[in-house]
Amino acid sequence: MTDKKDIVPVDIFMGMPWEAELVKNLLENEGIEAFIKDDIIGTIAPFYTTPGLGSVKLVVSSNDYEKARAIVAEFQKNRSEK
Repeated sequence: MTDKKDIVPVDIFMGMPWEAELVKNLLENEGIEAFIKDDIIGTIAPFYTTPGLGSVKLVVSSNDYEKARAIVAEFQKNRSEK
């Protein structure tokens, strides 16, 4: 069993706010809790965010990282095929 001290937030996705919302919904549909980080600062002062103007990060628990990574990879694969 994992000790709660071992659970840490992990950045799983970086992109525009609308993309992060799409990925967040995909994760939540699979039972993975996710949070958007830097959404306020990305709007107010976008030059402070990385990788570019207005980008935000999507964060999940380290317990869900592997499953979330597979979902994000599938999203990015499908996005690049279009």
